[in-house]
Formats: sequence, C-alpha cells, structure tokens
Amino acid sequence: MKHQEIYGILHQWLVNNFQKPFSMLELGCGDASFTAQALSNTTIASYQGIDLSEAALLIAQSNMEPLPCRATFTQGELLEYVVELVQKQQENFDLILSSFALHHLSFEQKDFVMGKLLHLLKNGGIFLLIDVFRSENEKREDYLKRYLEDVHKNWSQLTHQEYSLVEEHIRKSDFPETQSIFYSLATKHGFTRKECLYHDTLDTTQMLCFYAPTCEMR
Repeated sequence: MKHQEIYGILHQWLVNNFQKPFSMLELGCGDASFTAQALSNTTIASYQGIDLSEAALLIAQSNMEPLPCRATFTQGELLEYVVELVQKQQENFDLILSSFALHHLSFEQKDFVMGKLLHLLKNGGIFLLIDVFRSENEKREDYLKRYLEDVHKNWSQLTHQEYSLVEEHIRKSDFPETQSIFYSLATKHGFTRKECLYHDTLDTTQMLCFYAPTCEMR
C-alpha cells in the first residue's frame, strides 16, 4: 500500500474542498500518523478519533498535537461508538473518515455502519472511505491469494515468520467488498453521489467519497 501517495491525495482533496473550518470524525483512527499529515495546513477545526487500542490512541494524541484544532479521542468498539453518537444526537460532522478499518467487518456490519453514518453527517457532509477492495466478481479466496502473492513479492523486508503472521491475520480478519457493493449500500442508505478519488495499480486499494444530501434534498 502506498500510504504516502494515498494521504498526499487526501491532503490535496481536503485543501480543495474545505476552505472554511470543518469538523471530522475518524473511525478506527489508529495512531493517526498519516491522518495528521493529511490534515496539516488545512482548515480543520475539530477532530474526533475512535479506536480499540489505548496504546495507539496515546500516539494519536501526540501526532495531532501540532495541529491547531480541538482533538478528542475515545477508546472503544467502532460499531458501539457509532450507535452511541447517533443516539446522543449532540454533534454532526462535515467529514467522516474510515481508513483500513471497515474491511474487518462482516457485510452485515458494513451495511449497519453505512446506515448510521448519514445521521452523523451535516447537510452536504461527506463520508470518505480508504480501504482494500475485491475486484468486481472476485471471490474472497481469490482476493486473498492475489493480495498475499503481492505481499510475498514486495514486502521483502519481512522474515518468513513475520510473513506467516501477516498471512494468518489477513486470512482471519480481512473481508473486503467490491466498489459496486459499497456504492449500492450508499444508495440504499441515502447518499446522493459517489466518486473514486484513488485506485491503485494492483486493484486492491481505493479511496471512495460518499456525499450526504444537502438541506434542500433531505
């Protein structure tokens, strides 16, 4: 995965699309290292990050400190946190980002999350998804075989034991969908427009944008 390339594109997109101060929620923020880089020199005003790892959140807090915005972090499970935010109805966001997190969920869980996100976005808000995807009509096992072949070929710094651990994790935890499946879910749950901002040459990693209705359309 070319993280520097992906988040460089994200940075330029943020600069082009948010001239005014904006609020952001990140689902599965990890240590937020690449997100902090993408948000540098943007108009970010407030940031909320959710992740299961307490250790990662401590690093995320440090990574976000240089940015001139209010940043808060919550340790917790993604699905539960989304439900909690919807129930509280205290805040809506201009932008929601999920980066390499949703592919760990089942299809039913992805469907559930997509159905909640629109309730957390402001009118005309945007959900931005960076993740791994299957090719159209590709089965999960075929995707895993293709992806792991690339890992074996290009992640040359891994020892045999490290590769085995990576393979075990991917086979156990990765359940990517196709682009068209996410587009269908977005339409089902009321997003009005979709577009792909990035698509890698391996046909595994994409950055997709889903636009909430404006006030007139809701």
